[in-house]
Amino acid sequence: MMLDPFTKMSLMDITKIFSLLQPKEDEEHDCQQLNKAIAEDDVKCLADLLSQERYKRCINSRSGWGIPSTPLKTAAAHGHLRCLECLLAHGAEVDSLDVKAQTPLFTAVSGKHIGIVSALLKAGADPNGSQYNNCSPVLTAAREGDVDILKELLYYGAETDVRAKIPDWATNATTCRGPLYIAAIYGQLECFKLLLLHGADPDFNCKEEKILARIKHSNTVLDTCLKYGCQSEYIKLLIDFGANIYIPMVITDRMREHDEAVMLVLRERVSPKTLMSQTRLAIRKYLSTAHQLDMIDSLDIPQMLKNYLKHTT
Repeated sequence: MMLDPFTKMSLMDITKIFSLLQPKEDEEHDCQQLNKAIAEDDVKCLADLLSQERYKRCINSRSGWGIPSTPLKTAAAHGHLRCLECLLAHGAEVDSLDVKAQTPLFTAVSGKHIGIVSALLKAGADPNGSQYNNCSPVLTAAREGDVDILKELLYYGAETDVRAKIPDWATNATTCRGPLYIAAIYGQLECFKLLLLHGADPDFNCKEEKILARIKHSNTVLDTCLKYGCQSEYIKLLIDFGANIYIPMVITDRMREHDEAVMLVLRERVSPKTLMSQTRLAIRKYLSTAHQLDMIDSLDIPQMLKNYLKHTT
């Protein structure tokens, strides 16, 4: 019987492979020098080092104790904008990954460094982060309530309806939640509204058969907001942005404590939307599908109607 070649690998073979992936001693030293200059925000020293070929070769190398990371991620983590711009000018990979598949942008968002976030996005960083990382910049910003950072991400085309990338075997109802869910549960009203304004689906729900097979049922954002007792402002926004108000509701004692939110839904069920409101929903849906929501200001209509389409007064 022929054995799979991988089953023949000894511990020594595996150790040898991992040793090949580690930077050489000289390279490790050079990387440390770069990271030291970055940590001290010494942009002059950093520029001098990068003018030498031996150091420039390390510009995308992972090094350091704990979680090895690239110099660009080190600059992002410290919020040192000048060093980050210097690295980018010398050819650093804007979406370089660390061993946790986190990009420098994800690190900057987690650290709440808005200047770093803007610089990376302008340099072409993927606003959605890495496809190999469980979380995403948008999910992180929505959870933390970082409106300015979330605005930057959405301006550069970040997806509004993302969810954590969890293996099928680890999936549960919680992992199906997207940014709207997260913003509502963590009480981040401004982020919640911002996501809706940028085209987030007010009825966002898990539709993947593999995941649904592992959980009893998944809930819409409205259903979740009612169950968690979110303020009525969240319910009103969902109604205004066209959420399905005819979902089955099981009134619990906890929900009765927030009768205002429940009553908003019940009143909406017996009061059809005005033609003007339905027209706004139709226009916004069309523009969202075409990824042209930012074109509202260029429409040949009065400013008052533009404001109405943008839900501003």
